[in-house]
Amino acid sequence: MRRTIAALIAATVVLGLAACGSDTDETGTSTPADAALKVGVSPVPHGEILAYVRDNLAEQAGLKLEIVEFTDYVQPNSALADGQLDANYFQHIPYLDEEKAAKGYKFTALEPVHIEPLGVYSKKVTNLADLPAKGVVAIPNDPSNSGRALNLLARNGVITLRDGAGVKATQRDIVDNPKQLEFRELEAAQLPRSLEDTAASIINGNYAIETGFTPATDALALESGEDNPYANLIVVRDGGESDPRVQKLEELLHSAEVKKFVEDKYKGSVLAAF
Repeated sequence: MRRTIAALIAATVVLGLAACGSDTDETGTSTPADAALKVGVSPVPHGEILAYVRDNLAEQAGLKLEIVEFTDYVQPNSALADGQLDANYFQHIPYLDEEKAAKGYKFTALEPVHIEPLGVYSKKVTNLADLPAKGVVAIPNDPSNSGRALNLLARNGVITLRDGAGVKATQRDIVDNPKQLEFRELEAAQLPRSLEDTAASIINGNYAIETGFTPATDALALESGEDNPYANLIVVRDGGESDPRVQKLEELLHSAEVKKFVEDKYKGSVLAAF
């Protein structure tokens, strides 16, 4: 996966010949090999990472990128399913698995690119130990991220979950809640706005950064990158992984240049997953 950009440029000639001018996925859609690859993203950090690739690496590799921004977690998958996009880049595997099970999407996930650590934020307290009794804590309402939020609190001693609850934990799996906290589930994009009304809110990394937080320093508790199953990645319709344009993008996203960009720009608030 980690070939140098020079090696990728050399490989572009071979891919171009193999494509014979077009590519067809399992939907039967044929696309010219030199057409722009349209990718749906969350603006931060996904859109910023892809913009770096587009502006600094893609032209040398013979790749044209069109970046389409979305502000929620629903539209990028529906737009991919109906052919408005060639790929999307905003989600992790647990969320994708839920979407596929619920909506029947025939999607393929590619290799992990980055992790946005989930964090606990507050405008009322500066330490988790100071959360007030019966305080309201807002968490994401989609099952994969709500379980993720509960696990973050459990790892930091705020609550206890039943053994084996795992990434699919729900509020029913809470076996000890010493402060009798009330958990309020909200759509992920609304969580930053909830901070005025909650003791704390558990916010997805992309929305925290967009709001102006620096997760590495502002979060009361933050996920680590070690053994983290929530790495974000490129997703395509089944068969799209053979598109030479997608293969080029995968190589570029897993290059040393992109890893350095992530490290330099986000300083621990976003972690490279390769």
